[in-house]
Amino acid sequence: MKIIIDADACPRSVLQICLLLGRRYDVPVWTVASYRHQIDSENHVTVGGGPQETDIKMMNLSEAGDVAVTQDWGLAAMLLGKQVHCMSPGGREYQSDNIEFMLEEREMKARFRRGGGRTKGPKKRSADDDQRFAQCLEKILQRKQSLILKKPNDCR
Repeated sequence: MKIIIDADACPRSVLQICLLLGRRYDVPVWTVASYRHQIDSENHVTVGGGPQETDIKMMNLSEAGDVAVTQDWGLAAMLLGKQVHCMSPGGREYQSDNIEFMLEEREMKARFRRGGGRTKGPKKRSADDDQRFAQCLEKILQRKQSLILKKPNDCR
């Protein structure tokens, strides 16, 4: 298991929380970002600046059971199909049963904006957002760790 972060638009506080919890649970943390971003991470993958390059690299790096952090709902939908646990930097865990609704909502808002409408942007990040993110990630890591500990020992 590893934590993979879409670091192109990830708040630094989220990256720090991932690194801290990754060390605590002995889970490697991978960051993926375009060459335009300066990311300080032991396992960093730099991609070109083309559209979707970070998404494609995250899809290629991910395996079932990994944890992905992304704001990109489309990427989260694809990762969920690979049995990857996905969460937003805001601390929301994406689930197979809610991602389709989220994608439909995104499409409706995009259509509204193309027609000249205006929608609200995200609110300013707060300490509560960091706490919510840390709690959600820790809960996922604890679930994964308990599943690993419950597996029978095949090396008898």
